[in-house]
Amino acid sequence: MKPYRILLFDADDTLFDFQKAEEQALDKALQMHGFPHDEAIKQDYKKINSELWQAFEKGLIDKEAIKSQRFTRLFQQYQIAYDGTLFNEEYLRYLGEGSDLLPDALAVCARLAEDFDLYLVTNGIAQTQRSRLDRSALKPYIKKMFVSEESGYQKPQKEYFAYVEARIPDFAHDQVLLIGDSLASDMMGGIHAGYDVCWFNPHHKQNKGHLPLTYEIDDLRALFDILYGSEKR
Repeated sequence: MKPYRILLFDADDTLFDFQKAEEQALDKALQMHGFPHDEAIKQDYKKINSELWQAFEKGLIDKEAIKSQRFTRLFQQYQIAYDGTLFNEEYLRYLGEGSDLLPDALAVCARLAEDFDLYLVTNGIAQTQRSRLDRSALKPYIKKMFVSEESGYQKPQKEYFAYVEARIPDFAHDQVLLIGDSLASDMMGGIHAGYDVCWFNPHHKQNKGHLPLTYEIDDLRALFDILYGSEKR
C-alpha cells in the first residue's frame, strides 16, 4: 500500500452532482424568461456546451468563449431573440446555488480528511465553483480549491498542475493521488504531471485511449481499500 498524503479531487461528477445542478439552473433560467425548457432544448444545450468545453481542454478556445458562445449558439438554433452572454450570467448565478453532492461523497471526504490533505482541482468557472463549495457540506474538509480560470491554464495542461504544486506545502509527486471522472482532463493530466491516478468510473465507460491508470473505481467508498487496505477505517 503506497503512503499517499495529498488527495487531489476533481469537483464536478466526482464529488458534486453537476448533472443535477445544471438541470436545475437551466430550468430556472429558461423559465424566468418564459423560454422553452423541454428536454430537447436542454439536450441541445448540453451538446453545444460539451463541444465548447472539449475545445477548451484542448487549448483551442478560452473560457470567455464558452461563456459568450454556448447560449448564443443555442438561441440562434431556437430563434430566441435574447443576449446569450447576458443569459449565461443569469444561468451561472443559478448554477452557483447547486451544491448537491454525489452519493457517499461527504462521508468519504469526512473520513479521508482525518488522515489526508484534500484539495479540489477543477476546470469550472471560478465564481460558480467557489459559490458551490461555500454552500456545500464538503467545505470543512477541503484545504483549498484550485480553479483553472485563476491559474491561467487548465487540466490536462502540465502548467496547471505546476500551479497547483507550487501552492501545496511540502508537495511531493510520489505522495499524490488524483481522483476524477474525466479521462481527458483528470487522468491524462495527472499522468503527465507524474501522479498516481484513480479513475472514478461509475458508468463503466471504456478506457478507449488505454491510459495507464493506477486505479479504477465505480464507487467512492472503494477509495478506502486503496488508501487503507485492510486497516480499520
